[in-house]
Amino acid sequence: MPGRVKKRSPLKAPERPYIALGLEGSANKLGAGIIKHSPDSSTDVLSNVRHTYITPPGEGFLPRDTAQHHREWALTVINDALSKAGVSLHDIDCICFTKGPGMGAPLVSVALVARTLSLLYNKPLVGVNHCVGHIEMGRQVTGAQNPVVLYVSGGNTQVIAYSQQCYRIFGETLDIAVGNCLDRFARVINLSNDPSPGYNIEQEAKKGKRLLPLPYTTKGMDISLSGILTSTEAYTLDKRFRPNGPTEGDSEDIITPQDLCFSLQETVFAMLVEITERAMAHIGSKEVLIVGGVGCNERLQEMMGVMARERGGNVFATDERFCIDNGIMIAQAGLLSYRMGYETPLAKSTCTQRFRTDQVHVAWRA
Repeated sequence: MPGRVKKRSPLKAPERPYIALGLEGSANKLGAGIIKHSPDSSTDVLSNVRHTYITPPGEGFLPRDTAQHHREWALTVINDALSKAGVSLHDIDCICFTKGPGMGAPLVSVALVARTLSLLYNKPLVGVNHCVGHIEMGRQVTGAQNPVVLYVSGGNTQVIAYSQQCYRIFGETLDIAVGNCLDRFARVINLSNDPSPGYNIEQEAKKGKRLLPLPYTTKGMDISLSGILTSTEAYTLDKRFRPNGPTEGDSEDIITPQDLCFSLQETVFAMLVEITERAMAHIGSKEVLIVGGVGCNERLQEMMGVMARERGGNVFATDERFCIDNGIMIAQAGLLSYRMGYETPLAKSTCTQRFRTDQVHVAWRA
């Protein structure tokens, strides 16, 4: 924040290299990543392997089936990560896993793998908050110093700023997350889930030509997305809607799936930009960091960039390697905790579906 004396970080440079294995499986992505912190304070991503559970078009992913996918692919993904990093589990200092938030069954299946490896190789466990993992990896990759964080994914939508060893939530969704809103609409219009519904909506939106009126629901620093989803779905029942595009003899007054994708994106992203700008004004920051799976969306990055430049600031975002759920972000946040002396006892290595970002003590930041 402006006018503040910069405090010295409580995180001291490591006396030796530290290596961590991170395991992520809070939704339909199973990830394993290995990160190294060196004595010269540099950070190296040794490997970052991910496998996605993809369902047929029009279907979502159920917790039980997603957990089964994670159990089937866990060994393959972990071995691949170790092989690419050129290390063995004996070289690892700690095993980090996603404690929450997320879907119950997939979280538990990955935590079980982490516990098993911890006992087999006598390595300490570190439970990590999924949201804090996104933020710490974003800060590491982009070099953002003290940004306002917009965390947008399938399960979370939050505007966050750091203060006094806590990531404080300034605003959030009051109902469904932005990624969930986009994914559910993709199912309505039968878009493919490969590589992801949100990506396919982004591509369809580029072909949209008409901005349709939709509810714009910002409530102070919070937003509501369930109404806009219902309204967009209602357009698919309109007599002007053409699911396969315009046909001969159609007037100009028609609605295509591409128009709906375009309208949904523009309206929702405008709401996100508005609440992010409010948070920037409140804390006096000139940096925005976009993290989470929806953070890959180039249109969101573009709209946020316009706002940030008008305020004399910058927008920071990562590519799909680090935006979409991955193991390396869990390894990064977990290793920072481990270096501050934090470990998760085996008896407390449970998972919680509701683990808020502001419940974490960020001991490694001043």
